[in-house]
Amino acid sequence: MAAGGSYSIVEYFGGDDGYRCGYCKNEKGNFSHGMWSHSMTVQDYQDLIDRGWRRSGKYVYKPIMNKTCCPQYTIRCHASNFHPTKTHKKTLKRMNKFLSNGEMPVEQNDGKNEGEPMDSVHEEGVRSPPQDLLKKHHTDVEEITTSPDTDSKSTSPSTPREDAAPTPPEKTSHVTPKPGKGADPNRPMCRKAKDIRKERRLQKDQQKHQEGESASVTPVPLKSTSKQPKSLEDFISESLPADPLHRLEVKLVPVSFEDPDFLASFEQSAALYARYQTTVHGDSPCECGESEFKRFLCDSPLEATTAPDGPDVGYGSFHQQYWLDGRIVAVGVLDILPSCVSSVYLYYHPDFSSLSLGTYSALSEIAFTKQLQKQSPKLAYYYLGFYVHSCPKMRYKGQYRPSDLLCPETYVWVSIERCLPHLDTSAYSRLNEDAKAGDAQALKDVGKALVLHRRTVMPYAAYARKRKGSNEEKDVEQYAGLVGQTCAERILLYRS
Repeated sequence: MAAGGSYSIVEYFGGDDGYRCGYCKNEKGNFSHGMWSHSMTVQDYQDLIDRGWRRSGKYVYKPIMNKTCCPQYTIRCHASNFHPTKTHKKTLKRMNKFLSNGEMPVEQNDGKNEGEPMDSVHEEGVRSPPQDLLKKHHTDVEEITTSPDTDSKSTSPSTPREDAAPTPPEKTSHVTPKPGKGADPNRPMCRKAKDIRKERRLQKDQQKHQEGESASVTPVPLKSTSKQPKSLEDFISESLPADPLHRLEVKLVPVSFEDPDFLASFEQSAALYARYQTTVHGDSPCECGESEFKRFLCDSPLEATTAPDGPDVGYGSFHQQYWLDGRIVAVGVLDILPSCVSSVYLYYHPDFSSLSLGTYSALSEIAFTKQLQKQSPKLAYYYLGFYVHSCPKMRYKGQYRPSDLLCPETYVWVSIERCLPHLDTSAYSRLNEDAKAGDAQALKDVGKALVLHRRTVMPYAAYARKRKGSNEEKDVEQYAGLVGQTCAERILLYRS
């Protein structure tokens, strides 16, 4: 149970049936487990994505990694240590040129497939939840009581584990002198021994003189001649002329129809989403209307909340809107969680695709994560969704470094440099090289998993006693094993 007294409530579905893969187009090769989330605390969702889960609207799914045709590994970037690559810097400079004088870069199809730093449901082929769930409203979910069998003590949230290998120190380069005639120009000139001894005596005398004055004189530190490399923020906020041709403003609005800014921009944002989907993804207009937009990118199970040690904007789901000269040209859908900013989706105006808005928004979101980390130190990561090594166009996510991939068996983080050799050999890999390591949150006691039955919260053991003869334990065990022992004891599994 969350500190504020709210529960996460889910309905679990199995993952036996294969469906179409959005990456390799295999008609029956994509396998995942799924559950419908009626409500979700931000800590529970943080713990779930740290076990390989991800949401699409209120539908939360987890790829069956050793079975699906294109394994999808959760990827995170260390925001505070991030340094932009040359490609990233070029993107930021192109944007600044456009804002300054309106210079629109020529679109180049160089095969790099920068793409958006999020996962499109339309590309992935995420299995849709049962249609009847979209119409159901369980009164049981709205009013709940606690069974006497339920342990009233709240389970402490698990802390994400750090398992990324340290970056090896940079090697010092050794310059080999060029071959040539005469003395080696890289070595000092030959000198007489007499002159060397004389110079040493003078140095000793000067040293003694300086030591005598050191008590009263404070040494002045030498100024470093080496320039510090520009930070990401420096590139983003590079000075523009006093009167630039275009003005770009970034607004963060909570996903709530009670928020006046979100409400005022809803129709414009929905129209932009429809234009993006029809132009970029080839959807038909009926597939990306307002109702689909609302269900996919506005309906969120996350409960907005604040914490004394959290960021000023609080936790929950947000739209980061990019306003160009008074109109929305791009929107990044974000979840702000206790340990990360999680990128959900991005849609933008196709007329501005040559500005690489996918890359630009990812860099902006990394800078935003660094800003939030100053307010809440544990909020240190930027999650880019799934990294799919078997799909070349999705490898761009590995360019945001330093980054880690999540081991699909032990759920520890492994630096991407250590993962790539394994993934080059096989699409599926354990990633964690420690053969003895296991899942620290592995299911130990399914009886302690919490369920919601007839508006009452109870441990599964108590529920099983009431429902003798029911054949549910296999499904409950599968669900509890996938979410882990801690989450199973905190999240309510709905039972009819």
